[in-house]
This record gives sequence, structure tokens and C-alpha cells, in this order.
Amino acid sequence: MRILVADDDPGVRTILNGALRKLGHEPTLVEDGQAAWDAHRAHAFPLIISDWMMPRLSGPDLCRAVRSVSQEQYTSVIILTTLSSRSNFVEAFDVGADDFMAKPVNLDELKARVKVAERIGGLHTRVTMLEGLLSICAYCKKIRDDNSQWQHIERFVATRAPVSFSHTICPECKAKG
Repeated sequence: MRILVADDDPGVRTILNGALRKLGHEPTLVEDGQAAWDAHRAHAFPLIISDWMMPRLSGPDLCRAVRSVSQEQYTSVIILTTLSSRSNFVEAFDVGADDFMAKPVNLDELKARVKVAERIGGLHTRVTMLEGLLSICAYCKKIRDDNSQWQHIERFVATRAPVSFSHTICPECKAKG
């Protein structure tokens, strides 16, 4: 998995880079929150691991920015920090973080939390796919819309796309007579 790591401490970046590569991931390392936001906007990452306190854009501000834009792919955010108060923990989740880790980073804990982020991403992909399914009546071919109302397929599609329909009979149905 591609992982964006944002931390102003080069030692922490080096440790995370080695650990994530050892786990088979592809980390991209940046030195602050603004560089992380720029990298994420250029090519969305499924996981961002961000320090809390960084120059130019803090971890919580980076998380807010990520959550402020809609994305096809979900981005999990793990905030790293030396801050350990309950208020910091709560604030991280309030701004949209998926997880919170204390520094120094425990590598076994990192491995487990990255696995959780992978599961979240997989579940998001599955939910998005299921939301794209249409309920269609096997008999009359009406489609259930977002308001649980049944509509003829032509009306359903026409209200969502610039299309019009011409009706004909396919060769198989024509042969049945």
C-alpha cells in the first residue's frame, strides 16, 4: 500500500520508512503538513501517517483538509504525537483521524494499525461498490430509487443522465414471437 508519512523529524521519518518498507508498503516521506497536503492532492494516498506538531500545517489541520474534499478512495489518517492528554486524543478523532499513536512509535503497534487502515479502506471500497448496485424488480423491471420509490427504468435513467430511449425488440425476443 502507498503510505504518505509527514513528520518534521528526519529520525522518525527514517524509522517509519524502514518499518513500512519491511512490511511491504511504499512510503512517501515529507517534512511537514503542507508538503503532505500538496502530495496528497497530487495523488491521493490510501493512508497518511502524520505528526501532530509540524511547521506550515499541523497534523490535525492536514486531517481537516483531507476530510474537506470528496475522494473516490478513502484515506485513513493516523496522527502521531508526543502529546498524550485525553483532550488531544479526542481532538484527533474530532478532526477526522482514524487512529492516534503516541511517540516513540512501537513497531508492532504500527504494523497492527496499518492493517486496520487497510481493512477500513477495503470496507470503504466494498460499501461504495454496494451503493452502486440498483434494486430492480425481476418482473416489471422497475428500479427502486434513493427514496425507496419504484420507477420505470426509462424515467430513472433519464433523471440521472442526458439520455433518451428508443424502444425496439431484440432478435431473441422477436424469434420467440
